[in-house]
Amino acid sequence: MDCARADVEPLLQFLDRLGADSVSIVARGDGALYSDDPAAPEYWRQSRLQALFPIDAEPDILIACLRNRLGTARAESLCIDELDDQDWSLSGRIGLEPLLFGEQLSICPSWVAAPPDRRVLTLDPGLGFGTGSHPTTALCLDWLSARDLRGSVLVDYGCGSGILGLSAVLLGAAEAWLVDIDAQALEACRVNAERNLLLDRVRFLSPGAAPDRPADLLVANILLNPLLDLAPHFSRLVRPGASLALSGLLATQAGDCLAAYDPWFSMGSMTFRNEWALVQGRRRSAASAD
Repeated sequence: MDCARADVEPLLQFLDRLGADSVSIVARGDGALYSDDPAAPEYWRQSRLQALFPIDAEPDILIACLRNRLGTARAESLCIDELDDQDWSLSGRIGLEPLLFGEQLSICPSWVAAPPDRRVLTLDPGLGFGTGSHPTTALCLDWLSARDLRGSVLVDYGCGSGILGLSAVLLGAAEAWLVDIDAQALEACRVNAERNLLLDRVRFLSPGAAPDRPADLLVANILLNPLLDLAPHFSRLVRPGASLALSGLLATQAGDCLAAYDPWFSMGSMTFRNEWALVQGRRRSAASAD
């Protein structure tokens, strides 16, 4: 069904009460993510909800309940299809191919032949955000691929699957510090590090940890509000002159992020992909920073 931004949250709750196994939200049209309230979740101005119900759910009852909730006019987009049973884990592999970043790096699912002459990170979709397909992850991987990481220590803050930190190690970093508040994400990182024989070159840190030495680079692919809050903490995690890359940002949010980091970092150029942005900077010296 199609709906306006204001209807998304109420409909998610209503579909859950009706017994939906899952609900996905996709954009209807080309509009960017939008929110009136910075503290509220961001949704598109116009969205399409796709709810999956058990096969024994009664379509007529579902339609009646949703028409009653939405009103007849707003329920015109309702459509119910019956899906044939299939091996969903296998169907999810269709169309996945190695992703290439820069001249050296490839992110490759385990069931696909790795491309030759590349440093390959084997990574399957699963627990933890990050397979390289999202524009913000791709922006970060392109940024890492363009740098000489040999011998450096990198912080991957909000690491998800570990894709950024593990890729940095493949590209020559001596060590990656993986940070996430989600225990499942850290477990996914551990599994991915073991699979790629990189476990001895990663460390797992809690979000509030103070490492025994400052890092040479920091990359964070999260969201605007936590990025704004974390600026002082990030300044303490890295040495003067260290490089910084931040994404998870809409293009319209990049200016706010640059301003928030300016007291500690000399912020440089921005890079864009679709409606998403990456901002980068370099840690100021202790004498010049607040």
